[in-house]
Amino acid sequence: MENNSLNNPIWVMSSAFDQLNLDQLIEKAVEVGAQGLDLCVFRKDGTREDHTATHLEYENFGVEDARKLIDQFNQNKLGLSLGAFENMIGGDETERIKNQNHLLKLIRIAYLLGGDENNVKVGTFVGYNHELGNQENGFQKNLDEYYRVFKPIIKYAEDLGVTVMYENCPMEGWRSPGFTNTFNNLPGVLAARKLMYAMIPSKAHGEIYDPSHDVWQNTDPVDVIANSDIDRIHRIHVKTTRNIKSKARTDWGGMYPMQNVNEDLALKANVSVPQNSWDRHHYEAMLPGFGGSDSMDWRAFVDILKEKGFVGAFEIENEALNSKGTGNLTAITQGYEAAINFLRPMLWDLRQDGYQFNSYHALNQTQRKDIAVADIKGLK
Repeated sequence: MENNSLNNPIWVMSSAFDQLNLDQLIEKAVEVGAQGLDLCVFRKDGTREDHTATHLEYENFGVEDARKLIDQFNQNKLGLSLGAFENMIGGDETERIKNQNHLLKLIRIAYLLGGDENNVKVGTFVGYNHELGNQENGFQKNLDEYYRVFKPIIKYAEDLGVTVMYENCPMEGWRSPGFTNTFNNLPGVLAARKLMYAMIPSKAHGEIYDPSHDVWQNTDPVDVIANSDIDRIHRIHVKTTRNIKSKARTDWGGMYPMQNVNEDLALKANVSVPQNSWDRHHYEAMLPGFGGSDSMDWRAFVDILKEKGFVGAFEIENEALNSKGTGNLTAITQGYEAAINFLRPMLWDLRQDGYQFNSYHALNQTQRKDIAVADIKGLK
């Protein structure tokens, strides 16, 4: 196999290890052979119940905490980022404000950890406002609401030398199956992300691109990368999808979600209906190289990223049914190990001891001055 890799690091997204504390998480990342951690730092009083974790004490985080954390990660030769993925522009207004303020806390923490100088970035969702979305021109109204909320947030991040990254999951299960629409996160399609960058041209925001979401939307991730600004893509989520050929797909088609209808009527008509809020489309979340084939061409995907000069981290986000879905720590760990071994010959150089990562850079102790915690109402 021809090898012209850019030697990208492979990181672990911490959500699958929600049962571990930070020290145990770092130990686990080293055990599986990762080069970094994307620390999930969700609000402890948040409303999400799926795929959440809080691996950093975010309240009262200060300069000394940053110094100790950088030392701890350097001792283990790991990079880091932060993230919390909530609805920032829709849903309950009180929760929305709390989510916005929590994002500002994470941006401040990233700044104390060195920000872009140390490749410490902050991941988030945008979410969606369905009160606006149900109106005529509702998508444009969501773009306008995004601009209103995020323009001061991105300016705040830019001033601190921190990059905010949007994840492209449509969050199709974020509402009851009784609702027709399953598009619940604005950057869930490339067009939205392009429009968002046009509205806020700052380089202080970009994306974590997850190819699995485009696969079940019947879109080739290779085409998405080919039509993306590579400078906006800071991380790649290593997660994949197996599209399921099923009676449900035949009943409802591969473009639209299954709809919730009268149960007796569906039984009489022999029509498939969703079994839960996430059972709307017809796919299985997987990790590449673990438990079977998936529905995307990883070689072609990595090749287009190399061609366009992507130098960021590949972060393994483990939501696989046969790994994270088991609740078994060993199976979860095995999923990460398998995904890393799957990616090795595509990302890393061949040496005498096999395919190995060899571009480690320690985090700098930047000695940032402390700043007060910001409030969304005070930003301009």
